[in-house]
Amino acid sequence: MDTQPPPNATPEYRTQPHNEEAEQALLGALLVNNRAYEKIGEFLRPEHFYSPVHGRIYSAIVSFIERGQIANPVTLKSYFERDPDLTAVGGSSYLASLASSIVTVVNAEDYGRTLHSNYLRRQLIAIGEDIVNEAYRHDLEISAQDQIEEAEKHLFDLASTGDIKGGFIPIARSLEAAITTAEAAFRRDSNVTGVTSGLVDLDRWLGGMHRSDLIILAGRPSMGKTALATNIAVNAAKAFMTSKGVDGGVVGVFSLEMSAEQLATRVLADETKVPGDKIRRGEVRDSDFPRFIEANQTLARLPLYIDDTPGITVGMLRTRARRLKRTANLGMIVVDYLQLMRGSGMNRSENRVQEISEITRGLKAVAKELDIPVIALSQLSRAVEAREDKRPQLADLRESGSIEQDADVVMFVYREQYYLERAQPNRRPDESEEKFNDRHERWKQRCEEVYGIGECIIAKQRHGPVGTVRLHFEGQFTKFSDLDANHVAHSHSSE
Repeated sequence: MDTQPPPNATPEYRTQPHNEEAEQALLGALLVNNRAYEKIGEFLRPEHFYSPVHGRIYSAIVSFIERGQIANPVTLKSYFERDPDLTAVGGSSYLASLASSIVTVVNAEDYGRTLHSNYLRRQLIAIGEDIVNEAYRHDLEISAQDQIEEAEKHLFDLASTGDIKGGFIPIARSLEAAITTAEAAFRRDSNVTGVTSGLVDLDRWLGGMHRSDLIILAGRPSMGKTALATNIAVNAAKAFMTSKGVDGGVVGVFSLEMSAEQLATRVLADETKVPGDKIRRGEVRDSDFPRFIEANQTLARLPLYIDDTPGITVGMLRTRARRLKRTANLGMIVVDYLQLMRGSGMNRSENRVQEISEITRGLKAVAKELDIPVIALSQLSRAVEAREDKRPQLADLRESGSIEQDADVVMFVYREQYYLERAQPNRRPDESEEKFNDRHERWKQRCEEVYGIGECIIAKQRHGPVGTVRLHFEGQFTKFSDLDANHVAHSHSSE
C-alpha cells in the first residue's frame, strides 16, 4: 500500500496548545468585575497567556488592582494609548470589546485553569525539545546522567507551577486532624504519634519522628551518628512491615558518605550479631552463613531504600524523594550528612554558611511538602574537643545559625567512653605512686560506669521538653538499643 503523501499536499502544521477565546473571556471578566482576580490571582501569571498582547493587558489589570485602583477600559485607556501592539489589535476599543462581550464572570476560574493548563502543555513541548537537542549534543562535560537529572529538575519545577496547596484552613478541620492523631496514639501501646524510632525511651521523649519536622542529629566523628540514624531507619521500616503500615514508615536513606554496600553491611552486622569488620574481611565461620541467609530473608523485605549518590543537591534529593513518595508512599528520609550536600549551584558557594542555610531550608521545605519527617545528620565544630566537658551544645553546630533555626528538633550523640579510653592517665613527675594509683583507679572505675552507654542529648524540641536519653551502644555491631530499665536515668527541662 502506497503511504506517500500526494505531490501537492502541504506539510502538517501543528500550533502550540492555546485558547484565544478563553484568554479574551478571562480578560473581559476581569475588566467587568475586578473581584474575579481573587479566583485566579494565586496561580495565573502574565507569561501564562499565549498572546503577548493579552499577557500585557493582564499585567496592567493586575498592577491596577494590587494598587487598589479600578481596572476597566476607561482607566486603562491612557495606559495603552501609545502601545503599538495594542494598536495592532484595535487600540483601546479592543479593551471595550473585551468587556462588552462578557455575559457572566462566574467562569473566570475555569478560564484561568484552561489558560494555565495550555501553558503547562507548551512548557512540556519546550522541555521535550530541549531534552532531545541536549541528548543529540555530544558534550564530554555533561554526562547522560547529568542530563537526566536536569530534565527531572525541569519537570519537577513545572509540576510545582501553580500547584496550589496553601490557603487558609478552618480551625475546625485542623482540630479534627489533631484529635485524630491523638486518638491514634492513644490506641497504640507506645503512645507514639509520629514514625517510631524503635527506641522506647527516645520515642517517649519525642513521641516519634513527626511529619513535616526537620530533625538534626549531630555529633563529632566516631560518636555514632550514622549508627543511630541507621538503627532508627531500620526500626521504622521493620515496624512498617510487621504492622502492615500502621506503625513506622517507608524509609529513604541518602548516604553521601558511605556506599549502599557499606551501609547494608552495618545493617547485616546488627541483625546477625556478627561484627561488621569481620564480615568485610571475610572472617566468618560456617555457622554464620545460616544466620546471613535468615537475616537476608527478613531484611530484603524491608521498605528501606538507599541512594548513595555523592554530593547530591537539595533539588536532586527533592525530585528523588517525590518520586519515591509517589511510587512507594515514602514515610521518612534520612540524610547522612548535610555538610556533604551541595547548594543549587554546580560549585560550592564562597560563603559556606549561606550554602548550608540554603540546604537546611530546602530540607525543611521537603519535609513540609511531602509531609514526612526528615532526619539530617550534621558534623560539629572542633570547639567540642577544646572543652573539658565534651558534651555538645547548640553553638557547636558547624555553620550553625541556620541549622539551629530551621530544625524542629536538634539531637546530639555523645559517648563519654570514647573520650575516656583516649585519656588514660599517665604518672606526673611530681606525683607519688599512691596518688597516681588512686587517680588511675578512679579513671578505671569511670570507664566501667560508662562502658557501652551512649547519650542522645535533645538540645532543642519545638513541641516538647529538652534533656538526655541514655542508650546502650554495642560498638562491634554499631547498634544503639534501649538501656536496661534499672540503668535508665533521665534529666530534663522545658524549653
